[in-house]
Amino acid sequence: MIRSMTGYGRAQRQIDGRDITVEIKSVNHRFFEFSARVPRMYGYVEEKLKSYIQGLISRGKVEVGVTLQSFDAGNVSVEINRELAGAYVRSLRDLGHEFHLQDDLTLSSVSRFTDIFTVSKEPEDEEAIWSAIKTVADEAVAKFVNMRTVEGERLKADLLARLAFIESRVAVVVEQSPRTVEAYRERLAAKIAEVLADRQIDEARIITEAAIFADRIAVDEETVRLSSHIAQFRDILTHDEPVGRKLDFLVQEINREVNTIGSKAQDVSIAQIVVDMKSEVEKIREQIQNIE
Repeated sequence: MIRSMTGYGRAQRQIDGRDITVEIKSVNHRFFEFSARVPRMYGYVEEKLKSYIQGLISRGKVEVGVTLQSFDAGNVSVEINRELAGAYVRSLRDLGHEFHLQDDLTLSSVSRFTDIFTVSKEPEDEEAIWSAIKTVADEAVAKFVNMRTVEGERLKADLLARLAFIESRVAVVVEQSPRTVEAYRERLAAKIAEVLADRQIDEARIITEAAIFADRIAVDEETVRLSSHIAQFRDILTHDEPVGRKLDFLVQEINREVNTIGSKAQDVSIAQIVVDMKSEVEKIREQIQNIE
């Protein structure tokens, strides 16, 4: 089963007083490339996420985003610097007396001096945090992998259709090639007869020339190899492993055989068939760039 390198998955859950969201997306890339956006205080989960994702996919540029909001303030403590707060109050009242201002100090006005507060949080259990994030990540990854699989099946269907078209064109080339040689033999005989006029035509020479021409334009080996490559391509599409690199190599071989047939073609109809096949090969090449 082939998979696309393009995918997206998102999941959100509340676990142990935390609202956790994990989003994962990927695009095609020659190798595996990973990046993550996680809250600074939970930076230690980035490497864990990378190892987790890399165990599931082999190629693609993957981006993972994690947001985490805690609703539990039980492990948060607030300390007040009373000396600093008293200094603020005394200074403000002295200022009021000096300039004859109304003393309207309130608790809320003093609380605006944020440097009198020190907020501290007890260390969290890193393994518990990672366990919660991974639980949400599992759900996001399941959606992500499913999307890559569905897209991979679409790519597979498209590739099989294009392979079938190329195969049908190869069959036409195999059928028409002998006719090209025969047509050349007839043209050669007519040309010699025209040049020699009433002289006797050396049939052996015509046969020899036709044989040389046939050998020069023969595409039997190329069509056999091309058919073999197509069969191998189909077989690889059934493998339950990453096959993108194998297919990339194989399509180069297919393209090489098609080009060779084109360079040997001495018939307009075969030349047009080669153009059609090259167009399909290029489309196949583009498609497999997105296969893992």
